[in-house]
Amino acid sequence: MLACDHASNALPVALGQLGLGSVELAQHIAWDIGAAQVTRLLAAQLDAPAVLAGYSRLVIDCNRPPGDPTSIAGISDNIVIPGNQAVDDAAAELRLNAAFWPYHHAVTQALAHRWRHDRGHAPALIAIHSFTPTMNGFQRPWHIGVLWNRDPRLAEPLLARFRANAEICVGDNQPYSGRDTGFTMDVHGSAAGLPHLEIEIRQDLIADEAGCVRWAAIVGAALEATLADDAIYQVAHY
Repeated sequence: MLACDHASNALPVALGQLGLGSVELAQHIAWDIGAAQVTRLLAAQLDAPAVLAGYSRLVIDCNRPPGDPTSIAGISDNIVIPGNQAVDDAAAELRLNAAFWPYHHAVTQALAHRWRHDRGHAPALIAIHSFTPTMNGFQRPWHIGVLWNRDPRLAEPLLARFRANAEICVGDNQPYSGRDTGFTMDVHGSAAGLPHLEIEIRQDLIADEAGCVRWAAIVGAALEATLADDAIYQVAHY
């Protein structure tokens, strides 16, 4: 099953534009550019269900624990978010109930459906993200990153397949570390003992349809080979 935590830059009408302009809302601070289309293409290629978050991460980040300082970001990549400067408990609860919990309930339901209909085999959960090519002045060299913590069932064979392609610069827990576990992988993957990982693709590579198609094909081929191993589809805690 596929999940895309930061699929959209849409904002609820009630929040306006959070004090930002259209230029800021098109940037990586509002969503993972290209990730939604790659997720849709992978879902078709792998014949897998996919759950995509419907609102911007600036409303509430679906990959952060509720209450975490980064859950409703006041500043992102040095850009102040005016509409997130004075969010009280009641307003935060509204955002949780409107955007956060419905997404995670949908992930739970999709996993449960997959589990029931695959004759008891534990489903594999893969989250698709994208990352900005430059952060804090640093040019990130990686084309793709595989983020994981303790469960090696998907990560190790997938890394090996990416590394076999000399044209791909792959990061093992780069540009972020899966050991700083995100909410989606922690709650739906690790805690349940499901095989799981996050895949990060650099945003300039998937900024248009041609790029999305190319990288979905690369990632899809590596995933197909990795997911062909029947031994991974069981509950295991690491």
